[in-house]
Amino acid sequence: MKKASTTGIRNFKGTLVSLRLSANDNSDGLSIIEHRMPHGEATPLHIHRNEDEVFHILSGTMRFEIGGSIVVAHGGDVLCAPKGVAHRFVVESPEGAHCLTIMRGTDFETMVLEMSEPAATEHVPPVQPPTADMIAALAAACSRNGIDIIGPPLAA
Repeated sequence: MKKASTTGIRNFKGTLVSLRLSANDNSDGLSIIEHRMPHGEATPLHIHRNEDEVFHILSGTMRFEIGGSIVVAHGGDVLCAPKGVAHRFVVESPEGAHCLTIMRGTDFETMVLEMSEPAATEHVPPVQPPTADMIAALAAACSRNGIDIIGPPLAA
């Protein structure tokens, strides 16, 4: 049995992430990333060209738009945003949210690792509005990794 490689806690655009299982460490190419996000954290509307994105909400409340439908998810819920389907979310719970994203492939995993750095603290920072440079860098990294940003985030 081979132990999967993991990362320490990383800062990914103001959220804390940790790679729990790399797609490179298993024959099915499964990737699991743990996310700790502050209230108000929101992703832009985007499409994964090559990977379904499964969200397992561990705690907190998140409002999703997947394929035009709105779904509110709480701790214990699991949602799937199929590849090719536009989706986005916003963290609604005041205490933030804790979830896992589970994917088959390296696109999302590579983008997250590329756009993150080792975290200086284990405390989730409050949401910070992204700068134009941050938005451009994220869009470029996503494009390189099979993800197309096609619209703005959901409002908090």
